Parts: sequence; C-alpha cells; structure tokens
Amino acid sequence: MTPSATNAIPADTQSIGLAAQWMRQGFLAAFPTETVYGLGGSTFDRAALSRIYELKGRPGDNPLIAHIRGIGDLDAATAPSPVQRAAAEALAGQYWPGPLTLVLPKRPEVPAEATGGRDTIGVRAPAHPVALALLEAFGGPVSAPSANRSGHLSPTSALHVLSDFPEEAQLLVIDGGPSRVGVESTVLDLTTTPPRILRPGAVTEAQIAAVIGPVDAAPIREQAASPGTAARHYSPRTPSRLLATSLLPGALRQERPPCVVLAISPIEVPPPHARLAMPADAEHYASRLYAVLREVDQAGFGTILIERPLGSGGLWPAILDRLERATTTG
Repeated sequence: MTPSATNAIPADTQSIGLAAQWMRQGFLAAFPTETVYGLGGSTFDRAALSRIYELKGRPGDNPLIAHIRGIGDLDAATAPSPVQRAAAEALAGQYWPGPLTLVLPKRPEVPAEATGGRDTIGVRAPAHPVALALLEAFGGPVSAPSANRSGHLSPTSALHVLSDFPEEAQLLVIDGGPSRVGVESTVLDLTTTPPRILRPGAVTEAQIAAVIGPVDAAPIREQAASPGTAARHYSPRTPSRLLATSLLPGALRQERPPCVVLAISPIEVPPPHARLAMPADAEHYASRLYAVLREVDQAGFGTILIERPLGSGGLWPAILDRLERATTTG
C-alpha cells in the first residue's frame, strides 16, 4: 500500500503501522489529533523536518511541536531542570493526554530543524487514539505542525489536509474523522519565571494556575518559542474583518456584495449578502470555526465579516486569539 495524491487511508491498525513505517523511512504522515490534524515526521530526522518546512512554506524560525506518548517520554526530547520537571509532571498529571504543549530545554541531540533554531522544544501528548497508536507504533517523538500551508486555516479533517496538498503523492494522510477541539493546543513556556502562555488553547490560564501557580498570559504578536504567535496566522484567503455587533450593519452597507457574515446574534443580513449562524457556546464554536472558514473561503464571497464573540473564559480567549490573527491585515 502506498500513499495517494487524492485519497486518505482509514484509521485502522494496518494504516497506522504503514504510517509509522513510512515515517521511519524519512517520509511524512498527516494524522488526526483532538486539536487539529498534524503533519508529522521524526523529531530526529533532519531531512524529514526540512521537508515539513518546505511542504508547508513555513518560516524557518517557526518551531515545531514534538508529540510524545506521555510524561514517561519526556526525556526523549527535553532536558528540564528539576523545577521545570516538577511543573511538567504536575501539569501532565492533570492535562495529558490533552491540548497542552509544554516548552522545555531541548536535549542536545535534538536537531535545530525541530525547534526553529531555538534551544527549547515544545512537547505534548495528544488525546486522540489514532495519534497515540501512531506514536506507539513509531516508537519515538514525532514533530508535527498543523497539516496545512503555512499561515492558512488549520485542518480539522482529512479532507482539509488533502485540499491543501492535493498532489503530494509522498504524503500519507490518515482519516480519523473531525478534530474534537478544533483549535490548536495551549502552549506554556516553563523556561521562564513565571511560566508564560505563548498561545492560548483549551487548557486555560486558570486551569494551569490551579496546578503550578500564577502564569503570564499577556498576548504575543511576534514569533516566539511556539507556533501560531505571528501577528497574522490561521487566515482564510478571502479578506476578513472582525467587528463588534454594532458595527456590522454599517459594514454591510459599505461592503461590495456578496459578503458573508459569521454571527452568533440574529443580525439581519440583506441579500445578496449571506449570514451563517455560529454556535453560542465556546466548545461548539471552536470545533466548527476552521471548517466554517474553509467553507466560506471557497464559496466566492468578496469579504468575510465575523461578529466578535462576547464570551469570556474557557475556550473564548483561544477563539478570539485565532480570530484576531485571522483578520489582521498587512
């Protein structure tokens, strides 16, 4: 069985074994996680890591996250201090496997291609049975950014991966269904004092602080020791604007039709504009966000107007972070 340029393979034992073998031979495999689909290669294979950057068109200073089976594999890629290890073990005990990435000092043998040239590396244990089975079959850390073109919308299904890489015959794609969380993991830097949240996600500031004490959660708008911190990221190709509810009617009068409004509130949208209803709860909003943006991005609208959600807590900070980056211009 060989990868196809047009089809994903099922998430069964045979396919997972094939993907592990494929990566051991230096190739890449896309696989599902609970957050988004990842584009994986061996953390210790410099050629495979370079291929990830090349395939995505990813800037060389944008680090990759290494996926491991759990806290027992922490030493495979990291070399934490005793204090850092204690914090990592405490957090992993609560939130691994799950959408929390921990940034720690890297082992000397971890290549620069795995870290964006930094002396730290982000690691996490994904909460998806296919991802964990793949890591078990592979037998080592797998570095995997989101399986999409750099800066574009992250993929939450195998179809999204295939749409970004339609002709990559050497890319194996495992179809594990839609991603449950729908936005990328929280990234916490344990090498700073206090620890700093580099990217918000489903594991919240309050949840982290309950385990290890106060953390710095100030927003980052430049490339840091985490993916997804550039000012513009997670972006549809259609021009997009994030607006307060009160500003939407005026924007609709000014926009050249047709445009689409993604809104929680029941705002009236005159034809030929369109409105697409978004969920009012954060979990459903996050799980649908990238799929909806991909759908409207391909529908031929001139502009995407997004109602700024008013929710707070839980996943809302992560959602707002992604929306702000997606609609940043320049």
